[in-house]
Amino acid sequence: MSISFTNLGPADGDNALFVVVNTGQSQHPLMFDCGEGCASELKKSDLQSVEHLCFSHFHMDHISGFDSFFRNNFNRENSIVNVWGPEQTIDVMHHRFRGFSWNLHHDQPGEWKVHEISDNEFHAAKFVTSEAFEIVHPLSSHEIAEGVIISNPAYSIEVRILNHGTTPSIAYKIKECDRSNVDMPKLTAQRLKPGPWLKQVTSTTIADSETFELDGKTQTVGNLRAEFLIKTPGESLAYLTDFCLTDAERGGVIEWIRGTDTLICEAQYRHSDLDLALRNHHSTTQLVGEIARDAEVGELVLQHVSRRYSKAEWLEMLSETQAVFPNTRFPAHWDLA
Repeated sequence: MSISFTNLGPADGDNALFVVVNTGQSQHPLMFDCGEGCASELKKSDLQSVEHLCFSHFHMDHISGFDSFFRNNFNRENSIVNVWGPEQTIDVMHHRFRGFSWNLHHDQPGEWKVHEISDNEFHAAKFVTSEAFEIVHPLSSHEIAEGVIISNPAYSIEVRILNHGTTPSIAYKIKECDRSNVDMPKLTAQRLKPGPWLKQVTSTTIADSETFELDGKTQTVGNLRAEFLIKTPGESLAYLTDFCLTDAERGGVIEWIRGTDTLICEAQYRHSDLDLALRNHHSTTQLVGEIARDAEVGELVLQHVSRRYSKAEWLEMLSETQAVFPNTRFPAHWDLA
């Protein structure tokens, strides 16, 4: 199992994030924000396999590429398209869906579930392609327990609401489920050979209560997992963008991302422009580096830097962050290092 990611967009343009959780048996693509041109960087097959599109907020530079995503997914056949975002996400998406003159849609497949996140719950609505997305079908609201909005055998997604001035900005944390590796020495010691039975034991789709015959004995999958699988923590990744923390908020965010393997974070301004950053409800290089350092994350990847700076100044901004948290880099495809 692993979490891989691709930063989308150039240094001087809009950015987004494409994440794939790979269990070894299945892949789970996720997308965070959708700035101009970002969706176009992905293969059509990748766009059409995204399980959840998660928006931080709806400023233009985070949603202006949505039409490309929508065009590739409006009539997706085999799975629901899930969209997440802050309050008013249902209204925003409805307007985007209805911003076209629809024809030939009556027999088209396609179903979208749109979710909007508030402090302790999320609301949802369904939209159907065959109805030209005209009707809002309200769905049940759900409590958000401990920040978790999605939980399945492969991964979970937690959220935290950050302040971005006139709009909240949703931070997301993806956590792989614990990995299970076969204890081969123990298998050998008991003179058991790998085979179809072991695939059932390692499969994330088979319940602990399932039984089968092994060496003439009826065994439960759960008992065999307890005996022959070694659990190790899965990987984790956090995505924070467009936010400004007060001193009171800072500690909570640091604890929330503590120990995360990878932090993808905005770095809009250099620290000498702190007043400008605070006025626009953004962070600076030094502030972001301090968050990564104090939260003891594994790696910090900076994106969403202001185009007010030159390439030389971007490199200085990277150095400023590295002075606080050495394991910091820009996305590799920016070619700025």
